[in-house]
Amino acid sequence: MTQKRNRFVLAVVVAMTALGAAAYTNTTTTLTNESSIAQDSPTIAQAELVDNTGLVVPAVVHVAPGADEAQAQRVVLTAQLLYTFWNTGDSSYLDRAVTPFFRDNTLPIGRPQGPDGPRAASALFRAAVPDLSCQLADLYVTGDTFTARLVFEGHFTGTYNGIQGKGQKVDFNAIDIQQTGADTRITQDWHLEDNLTFLQQAGLVTVAGTK
Repeated sequence: MTQKRNRFVLAVVVAMTALGAAAYTNTTTTLTNESSIAQDSPTIAQAELVDNTGLVVPAVVHVAPGADEAQAQRVVLTAQLLYTFWNTGDSSYLDRAVTPFFRDNTLPIGRPQGPDGPRAASALFRAAVPDLSCQLADLYVTGDTFTARLVFEGHFTGTYNGIQGKGQKVDFNAIDIQQTGADTRITQDWHLEDNLTFLQQAGLVTVAGTK
């Protein structure tokens, strides 16, 4: 029952995020100066929010109207730390991004709860895709919560469930909703990965009616 409720909550929040995207339009325009932001060349407004000392940099930051800039900057840093962990596999970034009592509200079967969950997931993916990279394509900041659109890329040169890869290119998306606490570290999350695309690209599954 809890798992069904969590799936429902995730579906509702994702839908609300999509429906509420228009609410960010004016603020996003301010950040982008009415133009697209390249990942390696943020505008002055966005540069005030991001850390450029080697962490993953969001391609675009969307901040809710009326947001506190100092809080938004702290939340953006937490997001950068989290996705630098996913981009590198270095757990020191994860430790700085999440609390020890972090809870995964969409925990897959077999994955440990708490910070050990992301560590296990990263190790599993990197065993299959050693050159796995994580791009932070979009970051939405609303108070103490952020929503991220991620792009994972790499090549299936390792092993997955005992199956050896042949160098297949993988390129799939994920959506995260992360809630931070008083110290701006993440206390809980909801996430949805396009695992089917990954498995198809890696040649691990086939779907009827597709080639």
